[in-house]
Amino acid sequence: MITTQQTKNKVKTAWHKFISSSAWSWIQKAIILMVFSLVVNHLATRDSFPDSESYRFPIEGFLSSIVLFILIGIIAYLNFKFYKKKYFSKKIEIITIVWFMASTLGYITIMYIPVNIIFNKVADGQTEFYYLLIGLLISLLVSFIFIGLWYAQDIYNLYKLSIKDAEITIESGAKMTKLTYENIACFYSENKIVYTVQNNGTTISTDFTLNELEEKINDQLFFRANRQIIIHKDAIAQIEKIENSKLRIRLKASIENDAIAEINISRYKRKAFMNWFQ
Repeated sequence: MITTQQTKNKVKTAWHKFISSSAWSWIQKAIILMVFSLVVNHLATRDSFPDSESYRFPIEGFLSSIVLFILIGIIAYLNFKFYKKKYFSKKIEIITIVWFMASTLGYITIMYIPVNIIFNKVADGQTEFYYLLIGLLISLLVSFIFIGLWYAQDIYNLYKLSIKDAEITIESGAKMTKLTYENIACFYSENKIVYTVQNNGTTISTDFTLNELEEKINDQLFFRANRQIIIHKDAIAQIEKIENSKLRIRLKASIENDAIAEINISRYKRKAFMNWFQ
C-alpha cells in the first residue's frame, strides 16, 4: 500500500514538473493554434457557420491553416528567440515589442509573395496584384492576432522577470555583490565615488559611474533625478511641490547623507519624472 502511494506521489510530482516546465508553454501554444484555426475557418465563409443549414466541418481549410500557422509560428519563434536574447533580456519596452511584431510580419511578407506566386503557377492561374495585395493584408492581420496571442504570456513573463527578479552585479574593488532591483533604494555619487544604497540603509561603494549604471539598469524602475543620484520608484516615500515648479523627493530608506536625504527634481525634469512615476 505504501509502495503504491509512493509511486502515485512520484507520478504526481513528475507530472507537476512537466506541466510547470517549458512544455506547458508549448501545450498552450498548440491549443491557441487549434482554436485560432477553427475560428478563422468558421468565419471564412457563410457555409462554415455552425447555424447554417448547409454546414459542414471545413476539414480542408482547417488542415491547411494548421500548416500555414505552423510556418508562421516557426518564423515568429526564431525572431522571438533573437529578440529575447538581444533585447527582451535587458528590458521590455513598447518600442521593442513593436519592432518584434513589425519584423516578424516583414519576414511573413517576404515568405508570402513568392509562395503565392508559385501556388498560382502550379494551379495554372494568374497572379493579379489586387488579389495578391488583399490576400497579403488579410494574412498579415490574421498573423498579427495569432502572434500576439502566441507570445503575450511569454512577453508578460519576461516583463515581470525584468521588473521583480532582475539582478545587477555591484563591483567594488576585488568584491562582487549581486543585488536584485527591488532591494535597491538608489545610487548616488559623492567625491567621484558611486554608492549603492539598499532598502535597509546599507551602503556599498561601486566601481561604476552613474552614466554606466544608467545604461545597465531598467529605466522602468529607475530614474536619473540629477547628476548625483538615480532613484528606484518603490523607494520613494514622499513627493512635495516646492518653489519654481520643482519637486522634492524623500526616500523610504534611512540614509545619513544630506545630499540624498532630500532630492530635488528640477522643473525641466518634472514632467519626465511624473510620467515615469505614474
